[in-house]
Amino acid sequence: MSAIICITAEWRTQPEHAETVRQLMLQAAAAVRANEPGNLLYLAHQDPKDPTHFLFYEQYADQAALEAHVASPHYKELVAGQLVPLLTERHVSVYHLLG
Repeated sequence: MSAIICITAEWRTQPEHAETVRQLMLQAAAAVRANEPGNLLYLAHQDPKDPTHFLFYEQYADQAALEAHVASPHYKELVAGQLVPLLTERHVSVYHLLG
């Protein structure tokens, strides 16, 4: 069985925060790609029909890589510190890659 861990983080915000959330998500994605060797994929999405609805799709090489992500300074600053307070809904799901 593969050790790869997949995360989906589905978020909603108020219309007045949508652009700020979008910009912070792009910053977070760039920081993850630049600083986390255990991250395999980190993609930010925005619903074209509902600009207050966002999705992160993430893949990590293993549990240690996911833990390193959550412990990283950019996660603590951008996601936990700035993004999460702007959200009205937050749903995170964890999956293991089959195969």
